[in-house]
Amino acid sequence: MTDSAAPDSMELEIDLQNAASGAAAPETAEFRRWAEAALRGRREQAELSIRVVDEAEGRALNHQYRQRDYATNVLSFPADLPSGLELPLLGDLVLCAPVVAREAAEQNKPEPAHWAHLTVHGILHLLGYDHMETAEAEAMEALETEILARLGFPDPYRIS
Repeated sequence: MTDSAAPDSMELEIDLQNAASGAAAPETAEFRRWAEAALRGRREQAELSIRVVDEAEGRALNHQYRQRDYATNVLSFPADLPSGLELPLLGDLVLCAPVVAREAAEQNKPEPAHWAHLTVHGILHLLGYDHMETAEAEAMEALETEILARLGFPDPYRIS
């Protein structure tokens, strides 16, 4: 049975690259589910790359682009399209598998919940959301919490 009247249907292309040898990373279907939830009502079409990296690559990228000498959990690189060019290209996400696993353990969260949170968080950055100012951070955190709840995950900011 097809749902031809689905108002939230969208075209989403994900290029998943797992460059973290030996690291357990979610499958494309999971990333797709999380990305669609983050994009629902915000984009009808999107193309993005998701690269799962090891700690060395995560550290190198964070140093090169943010001048921070450590591996971080997620980096977002919005597509830099010329003015007036309308393409569904959203950008690139880089997720560092060892950092995601370590943080999930430290925060006593199931790894899939943390992967989902960081994917949603990164995609919201690609859409232009930020958390540099307190009001922006509160709005972004509330949106992340709402999206993750729809996916069946608990509030990622709740301290347990």
